Amino acid sequence: DSSSPALSSPTPSSLLNPTPSLPRNQTQQQFWREKLLGQPIWSCIPLDNLQFRLQDSLTTAARHYVPEQTLTISLQHSAAGLSIGSGHSGEGIMTTALAIPDGENPELFWVWNDRTIPPLTLGRDQLTHIERNINLTVNPLTNPDGEVRGGLIVLEDISQEKRMKATMYRYMNPKVAEQVMSLGDDALQVGERKHVSILFSDIRGYTALTEDLGAPEVVALLNEYFGTMVEAVFNHEGTLDKFIGDALMAVFGAPLPLANHAWMAMLTALEMRQRLAVFNACRSEALKIKIGIGISSGEVVSGNIGSPKRMDYTVIGNGVDISSRLEGLTKYYGGGDRHGCDIIFSEDTLQSLEPDHRDYLHFRELDRIRVKGKQRPLTIYELLGDRSMILSPTTNEFLAWYDAGRNAYNHGQFAEALTSFQAAHQLCPKDQATRIHIERIQGYLVNSPPLPWDGVYTMTTK
Repeated sequence: DSSSPALSSPTPSSLLNPTPSLPRNQTQQQFWREKLLGQPIWSCIPLDNLQFRLQDSLTTAARHYVPEQTLTISLQHSAAGLSIGSGHSGEGIMTTALAIPDGENPELFWVWNDRTIPPLTLGRDQLTHIERNINLTVNPLTNPDGEVRGGLIVLEDISQEKRMKATMYRYMNPKVAEQVMSLGDDALQVGERKHVSILFSDIRGYTALTEDLGAPEVVALLNEYFGTMVEAVFNHEGTLDKFIGDALMAVFGAPLPLANHAWMAMLTALEMRQRLAVFNACRSEALKIKIGIGISSGEVVSGNIGSPKRMDYTVIGNGVDISSRLEGLTKYYGGGDRHGCDIIFSEDTLQSLEPDHRDYLHFRELDRIRVKGKQRPLTIYELLGDRSMILSPTTNEFLAWYDAGRNAYNHGQFAEALTSFQAAHQLCPKDQATRIHIERIQGYLVNSPPLPWDGVYTMTTK
């Protein structure tokens, strides 16, 4: 009957999750068959325009597809006295039943699929709302002559997929999230080894910055700050790994491979620097934020890691530790100057850059160190900017003297190195890295370092 399409072979649906107490000696299938057969389908499944879509399909053979619909029903508790059986006095009492809001009065609820029971006014404490996200498809069923003989409604439950997508949108941009989703539900479950770049940033002097602020002001400040920094990560296909207090960790190259992951990490760091300048422009001097950024590249293990009750996608490995250490070193090499060293990257990241990308960046070899807790020496670099930033003649001369000092220092030529670093210091007195080298060399001229000299300085703090 095209005027009143009805359910023809009902079975309990996990989509609707019905859980009534069934009358004795009556199987679940028999019960739902008795209750649903002959009922208009739109009276049982509360979706907007479902009646119109089905009748249109039966009349004109039109196909309807409506993605991401919300199906909401309510679980009614303590429904004592509402008989759902027949001929079973005292045995057909529900303790739980599904309820559907009345189309004209949302305060009234019908016991699901049973219009013989008058609608009830139910309070919030009597209802538990059940919400499902579905894709709705309405198809006509036609014979070989093209005549419509019936209709087919398909409800595809995408609730878990939508929840997963919403979660992933918090960690990566929508483009990357959609690509990960297309790989299937298990894409993040299996651990993998990947070559990635990791960016670690932290607010310098966070405690002093916030000690005079109230809790609401601290939360508002951090939310605004993280909001703009995460945008920089997403703009360059990075994945937000986690927040750690006032620190942020991002990964480039996981969960999806990224051929130019080191380049994307560098661009992100430069954009974060620009965004921070805008963020600070409208704040008093006391509320201006300084940050340090460390970038390292290498092999990590990635996957969903945690307990059975809580798992998060993350990466673990040496590169994570190194990026965190390099971020901490921005305080050592940057000193207290707001415009001092704020972005440090490793030799592994430099080697991961394409030659044309390297040529597009301004950077200097900062030092060769052994970070605390690691044995492998590491050459580190300061990222100054990209080629859109025009360096002044003074800056170019300063960098030339600094590079000459580093070259002599690495070869153990301390007198020559001292002369070069002192010349650099005259041009840029606030540069903390220059002062550090001068102090080291003056110490080595008094007490020679152990031989053979390798130019490596071992850090004693993080």
